[in-house]
Amino acid sequence: MEHTFEPATYHNNFGSYDPILRISSGDLVRTSTADAFGNGREGDLVAKPGNPLTGPFFVEDAEPGDELVVLIEAIVPNRDHGYTMSGVAPHIVDGDFVNELPTRSKVRWAVDLSSGTATLNDELAEPTTLTVAFAPMLGCIGVAPPAGQAISTATSGRYGGNMDYRAVTAGVSISFPVFAPGALFFVGDGHAAQGDGEIVGTGIEISMDVSFRVELRKNVELRWPRMNTETHIIALGNARPVDQALQHATTELIRWLCTDYGYDTRGASHLLGQALEYDIGNVFDPAYTVAAKIAKNHLPG
Repeated sequence: MEHTFEPATYHNNFGSYDPILRISSGDLVRTSTADAFGNGREGDLVAKPGNPLTGPFFVEDAEPGDELVVLIEAIVPNRDHGYTMSGVAPHIVDGDFVNELPTRSKVRWAVDLSSGTATLNDELAEPTTLTVAFAPMLGCIGVAPPAGQAISTATSGRYGGNMDYRAVTAGVSISFPVFAPGALFFVGDGHAAQGDGEIVGTGIEISMDVSFRVELRKNVELRWPRMNTETHIIALGNARPVDQALQHATTELIRWLCTDYGYDTRGASHLLGQALEYDIGNVFDPAYTVAAKIAKNHLPG
């Protein structure tokens, strides 16, 4: 079944809220997201600032212990402007360089939907004009956390959350462990483009039209989010400090290789020792995100 849903309410936490729409495994959903500042497709304030989420979507028959697979079919900016912040976060640079950083302020980008580019004009920056190509992604994506928790969209965890991983784009699938009946799936925080780490605390924040399809897999051991792209399988870890996020991601990838690809831990160690790749997701928020990935051409079959 296909659903088209235009949200009228938003949440600033991942949590066990009343669902906005009930869907089933195999269904396609077309919806939209507000930007991180709470602005909608008309540029007006439609939600409380701070990464407002569209959702939750209740997936029929989903129960704790299951896996929710989300295939992202489209992420499309839907207005002519976006916003970023003007200075990198102080904890991203050496301590003796912090005083040289610019004052952080919100700046506007002109978005050209026909050419797929965004252009900054910042009179206080050199050079004053910068144009980048679209690479649309979702900064926030995930399900309701365990134990009935409501967790701010400022951070992330086993349920997903504000991971700001730039590989969360159209054409990939991303899986989450289910912690609550119905899974309670959310999307938000669309970026027209973003560098690794989201080091200024934003991508180019913009409202989006989003399409996704869900698949429910029963009784699957999943501890951290996983992704499947055309070229890689990827495990995501969210924690702070960054080495703990790396440990979560690496452990999840080893488990995946052992349960689905015929490896034992010795064989997986040999493979990852020579072919493992790491990406940095978010290093701005309370929990950092690390992606551990392996190219599919290294996998059996």
